Amino acid sequence: MKKRSNSRGTPPAQETCGDRLSAAASALNKSGAASAPATPTKQRGGDNGKAAGARRKEEIAKTFVIVNERPVDDISLDFFYKPHTITLLAVSVLAVMYFAFVRNESNVEDNLWAGLLSIVFFFLIVSVIAFPNGPFTRPHPAIWRILFGCSVLYLLTLQFLMFQNYQTIRNMFYWLDPKLKNFHIDMEKEYGVNCSDISWERVKGHLDVFAWGHFLGWAFKAILIRHMGILWAISVMWEITEITFAHLLPNFIECWWDALILDVIICNGLGIWVGLKICQILEMREYKWASIKDISTTTGKIKRAMLQFTPESWSAIRWLDPKSTAMRFAAVIQLVIFWQVTELNTFFLKHIFEMPPDHIIVIGRLIFIGLFVAPSVRQYYVYVTDTRCKRVGTQCWVYGAIMVSEAILCIKNGKELFERTQSINIVIWLSIQVLISVAFVYVAVWWQQRQLKKVSSTPTKRQLDSPSKGNLSPQKNQEKKNK
Repeated sequence: MKKRSNSRGTPPAQETCGDRLSAAASALNKSGAASAPATPTKQRGGDNGKAAGARRKEEIAKTFVIVNERPVDDISLDFFYKPHTITLLAVSVLAVMYFAFVRNESNVEDNLWAGLLSIVFFFLIVSVIAFPNGPFTRPHPAIWRILFGCSVLYLLTLQFLMFQNYQTIRNMFYWLDPKLKNFHIDMEKEYGVNCSDISWERVKGHLDVFAWGHFLGWAFKAILIRHMGILWAISVMWEITEITFAHLLPNFIECWWDALILDVIICNGLGIWVGLKICQILEMREYKWASIKDISTTTGKIKRAMLQFTPESWSAIRWLDPKSTAMRFAAVIQLVIFWQVTELNTFFLKHIFEMPPDHIIVIGRLIFIGLFVAPSVRQYYVYVTDTRCKRVGTQCWVYGAIMVSEAILCIKNGKELFERTQSINIVIWLSIQVLISVAFVYVAVWWQQRQLKKVSSTPTKRQLDSPSKGNLSPQKNQEKKNK
């Protein structure tokens, strides 16, 4: 028999952006809170109006709780979901005490490292205890709380770096990795030379690790966003962004066949197709979670343990409804533009602070940003599409602050770089971004309206098999004529 946890819930992991709010509300109801109705109604007059207003406020509060700290619906092993705060405190303090007394303190740099790691360790412990789960529940809420703690730590680090001068920041990176002293950004591979040479060897040379990075990155974006129109808008707009900033970032200079065919059509297109196909398969899958204690075989227990790292459930995402309001329209456009800023931050950060693309700091940042974005997109989706959600989720808020802080850090430390461009170029770029976003979103809405009309105008098999008064079968029509 599965039991319900009375402790803090967990975030829906990869089940991600697709979990139904109504299901989550039902889960919340099981834990003692009434779930919000699917379609809020408005009543007027006297006490009924006051009661309806109170219910509406309660409903809004619960909707935010669902997206910000989703509870675990069913628990197989109670031990892993019960609070163990005293045990955690004792183990943490004893571990820190042990390393503080037995380690060699003769090296100042090692002492600084140990102190920083201790700060991070205890901050993440506090994250597990105090921070919200977010919208995901798999593989475990503690993992998503730790990731949220990592995002807060990263945001605080950006705030600290924002008040340091450029050389101080460079010295910090040299302290982390002395090899960076020997790297300069002009050592990067050049892609936009000899564009008339379109031999197979040249094309194969461009299909390097970064091409695979393009493909996997777009597959991941497709799983997060799950809307072909928005994804293609971001893909096309990114190529325009590369052209706009090519005079600032040398690795943005590409041959036309590299940008159009290899990037947009092959890498991005295949990545989008594969990601959406994965979403389609997960939507059709039937999710039945048996308790690991109810499984008798060892193989079955191992399989169930591995399935813990897969989505709990999966449902379709509808960013744009045929009856979308102007606010939702604007919110989707905002999502597309913010995504461009996030991508730009990646390239400007490694260019301004001179790091190779395959450096551990660059790769680590990309991995963590991807993990931060997953719950952020889910929370943003609920905020945009559910009228009961009046506040954006905490993880989404933190990620918004991270995105802006990274952009400020780039602008502050790349003044000489940005002086090469004119403000009119930035204005033109932003205008093009907005126009393309509006065009793609408008076409997506128009296409959905067209599909909806086609479905509503096509009679179903049931209607054809069961004719109404105005739709008699040919045999009945002939009998009517004979009479």
